Amino acid sequence: MDYVFEMPKDMLKECENKGTVELFEYNSETYDNEHRKLNKKAFVYLPYGYNTSEKYNVLYLLHGGGFMQEWWLDMFPDTVTILDNMMAQGISKPCIIVTPTFYHDEENKNTHDEAICENFRFELRKDLIPAIESHYSTYASGDVSEESLIKTRNHRAFAGLSLGSMTTYRAAFYNNFDLFSYYGPFSGCCGPFGNHDLEVERICKTLEEGHKNGHELDFMFCANGDKDIAFEEHKDIMGRAVNKSPFLKPGENYDFFIIPGGVHDMKAWQLHLYHALQVFFTK
Repeated sequence: MDYVFEMPKDMLKECENKGTVELFEYNSETYDNEHRKLNKKAFVYLPYGYNTSEKYNVLYLLHGGGFMQEWWLDMFPDTVTILDNMMAQGISKPCIIVTPTFYHDEENKNTHDEAICENFRFELRKDLIPAIESHYSTYASGDVSEESLIKTRNHRAFAGLSLGSMTTYRAAFYNNFDLFSYYGPFSGCCGPFGNHDLEVERICKTLEEGHKNGHELDFMFCANGDKDIAFEEHKDIMGRAVNKSPFLKPGENYDFFIIPGGVHDMKAWQLHLYHALQVFFTK
């Protein structure tokens, strides 16, 4: 892939073939001591011409700290324009994009408890994916049994920015590797207080155990600006993981995209998404 460091201008022009964005509601447990059932929300992007007689790949795409499901598609409608243009021009395959939240509610989004990153694995597996893929036309074909979701993992991706990038590792990669084969961690792995040695160990262990179970990594697309606050820890961890794991193969199933001068902002994250969608669902 030829990387660019600024979003191409034609990606930001209004596209004639527009996809649609709708709000999707589902029920989930909060996994607190009371095991309350909550009504959760996610925004869903459906590509232009979405047809229930066709099957679509799905990208689950997370926000960062302090925001919720509205971040990618509602707060930043130019993200939708970029997606419309990419799919209209054949730069990426038409796919469904789901933007959920790891927070329980509006009050919870003010929490600084990073355990939410790992705890989201339960809701992701038991509630969100089954709700989405029983409602929309995906490769699961409405069968959201665990066996079916594992069988269709190659048609499922997970990506996120900042705290959502940490969640990409913790909820989707370490704990649900059997459900996803594509990953996009944008801006960080463990945060400023994380243990680099532990992260490297978990990455290598996940890939090794996945290989033993017949679950290979199709692609991990890491991305960061070199002026991003999360850059150094992300670069260090992934560099060490590549050196240690035979299952991370640069140029084949792994890359680390770096924006010169890029910082911790939406301009960078949209560019990360632009590149990630060019490698997702290509195998």
